[in-house]
Amino acid sequence: MSRGVSFDLFGTLVDAERPTDPAAAVATELRERGVAVPEDWAAAYGEPHVDAPPGAEVPLPAHVAAALRSRGVDPGGEDQAVRRAVVAAFDPAVTTRSGAAEAVAAARERGPVAVLSNCSVPGLVRKALIRSALPREFDAVVTSAACGWRKPDPRAFEAVAERLGIGVGALLHVGDSEVDGGIEQAGGRAVLLSETGLRELPAREGWV
Repeated sequence: MSRGVSFDLFGTLVDAERPTDPAAAVATELRERGVAVPEDWAAAYGEPHVDAPPGAEVPLPAHVAAALRSRGVDPGGEDQAVRRAVVAAFDPAVTTRSGAAEAVAAARERGPVAVLSNCSVPGLVRKALIRSALPREFDAVVTSAACGWRKPDPRAFEAVAERLGIGVGALLHVGDSEVDGGIEQAGGRAVLLSETGLRELPAREGWV
């Protein structure tokens, strides 16, 4: 049976700077693009505005646009400005974690390798990968914004397994948090960094 490995990205393979105040960072970028920002923007940003089923991902530009409309600001033809503002607000400096490249290389010796990341900002994962010291070619890069589901929802793991051309039961997922362990509910296996560090992973017997 073909087997594959997927890796979480942020906190697992790379560390990336995040804005300390995401609402304020988005507001700054919106204003620079001529989009009016409500006075109570922090409150609007923190409220849910898009009715989504449990486990579903709401892309951040859609959330921001809906938050603006909830305060009477209609981006109208400025939706692209909203998207660009969100992307700019989360433009990260990236550091590759120790042992990450070696873990990916070891996984590739045993089968296809993917990234599976909870990320609501379009393009952020690929930008982080480009800025990292990781191998440039993964067999699949799946984000929650693109596939529509956030880990630990089984459909996120099913999406990456499908992209790798394997059953989810043949997928091992490496991550740094409990949401990554959700693959076990989908029938696959998890390795959490709290149990096995990246540097120890290639030598772990039977890890793939």
